[in-house]
Amino acid sequence: MKIICIEGNYPPHGGNGAEPGAEPVWFLKPDTAMLRNNDPFYIPRFTREVHAACGLIVRISRVGRAVSERFAHRYYDEVGVGIDFTARDLQRQAAAEGLPWERAKAFDHSIALPPRFVRLAEAGGDVARLRFALDVNGERRQTGDMRELLFPVDRLIAAVSRYMTLRMGDLLFTGTPAGAGPVQAGDNLRATLEGYGMLDFDIR
Repeated sequence: MKIICIEGNYPPHGGNGAEPGAEPVWFLKPDTAMLRNNDPFYIPRFTREVHAACGLIVRISRVGRAVSERFAHRYYDEVGVGIDFTARDLQRQAAAEGLPWERAKAFDHSIALPPRFVRLAEAGGDVARLRFALDVNGERRQTGDMRELLFPVDRLIAAVSRYMTLRMGDLLFTGTPAGAGPVQAGDNLRATLEGYGMLDFDIR
């Protein structure tokens, strides 16, 4: 099982300068990056600056390779909200040196997943109309509207599956809107999706 994360898919977040016709930028997290069941997130000792970024996750439901965009909607039927943790100081250093970001992005427990995903039909049926939010200590930090994506979900599936086979259970983190920022020990993070509680856990 792999976790595919899309970088810069919301214009206000800085993005990757994507224009129509360009391909999305993405990176992978290993299965050891998963943080489950609302377990607390422990800030690793190797970083002094951890940022949290909320985004909608699509769970792949069938094997697909070189999937046509027009058929991509057949490859998922469950959605959820996750939180991508980044060791921002390590990422900044890697970017300055022209190096990959794995140390900053793929460390253990660096993506919080909801205890359960929701059937897309239950959430309204149209992934392009979903909205989600992240509250930190009871205050709204991020709001996401899937209509704002530079690369919609079906286009993401088509683009990624050109290069690697998608398998059942793979997770596609579709990007994060403006507002991603630092967290610290003692913070509480709560994420919602169309009225569904997705995540509620603490930083330690």
